[in-house]
Amino acid sequence: MGHESALAEPRASRDTGGTGPTPPAGGCTAAYSVVGQWSGGFQASVKVTAGTTAITGWTVTWHYAGGQTVTQIWNATLTSSGSQVTARNVGYNGALGAGASTEFGFLGSGTGEIPALTCAAT
Repeated sequence: MGHESALAEPRASRDTGGTGPTPPAGGCTAAYSVVGQWSGGFQASVKVTAGTTAITGWTVTWHYAGGQTVTQIWNATLTSSGSQVTARNVGYNGALGAGASTEFGFLGSGTGEIPALTCAAT
């Protein structure tokens, strides 16, 4: 019985906080998600989050390895060269307070492969 009562005792726990990487001070992070796919195309969304200090603008870049292309974008401006893609904020969503987020979306041709993103803040 002594063994059973020891197992039933409550244990202290500690919340370490946070569920993912924290964006750097003065920087940003970007998270890519595929919203939908169909034969020959896909829709994706990218969430940009400011770090621990406010930013005045952001640029997200990525590389498609499988020949995908962006065909239409909203809430960002697009430049692409071959498989390299660059999305920049538009006038109304560049300034983000510390920890604040915005999203942009786009349609693409090809498969909805999730590339690695780089986010740079200004």
